[in-house]
Amino acid sequence: MADLPLKGIRVAILATDGVEKIELTLPRLSLEEAGADTALLAPKPQIQSMNHDEKDDRFAVDMLLKDAQPEEFDAVMLPGGALNADKLRMDTDARDIVQQIDAAGRPIAAICHAPWLLVSAKLVKGRRLTSFYTLQDDIRCAGGQWEDQEVIVDKNWVTSRKPDDIPAFNREMRALFAKAGSRAVKG
Repeated sequence: MADLPLKGIRVAILATDGVEKIELTLPRLSLEEAGADTALLAPKPQIQSMNHDEKDDRFAVDMLLKDAQPEEFDAVMLPGGALNADKLRMDTDARDIVQQIDAAGRPIAAICHAPWLLVSAKLVKGRRLTSFYTLQDDIRCAGGQWEDQEVIVDKNWVTSRKPDDIPAFNREMRALFAKAGSRAVKG
């Protein structure tokens, strides 16, 4: 049997229409291959993914954001996509979930445009993170320290810039989630 460092870890994946397909599917697969139980949460029952600026697959949602109980999740993964992130950042349920997860010290992983939700949730002040380069002004204006790095781990967050960085993002996300999961198991 393969090593499953994330067995027993429940991860909420927050997304909506316009999510970048590869930033949803590859990190989710990486988490599931490591044993995590993932749940796609969105404002509506089905969402439209994108391949850059072209529509791609539609995805059935596991749970509506309004029905989610943040305490039932050990971590959050935020895929990118400019349209997805721009809509999700204004969703009060999405902001509430990331605020509660962060307040509990549980891990958050965000790639590409996804840190916009963390900006709108007023969580980036004093944090070191990366994102797609067009978000750097938003992050700095919100009090965060933006850096152009493949992947950055800052306390309970891991952030990455773009689809090319997915391998590094997945590696660091799995390590951070495993570390958090081992603390939860110990009590």
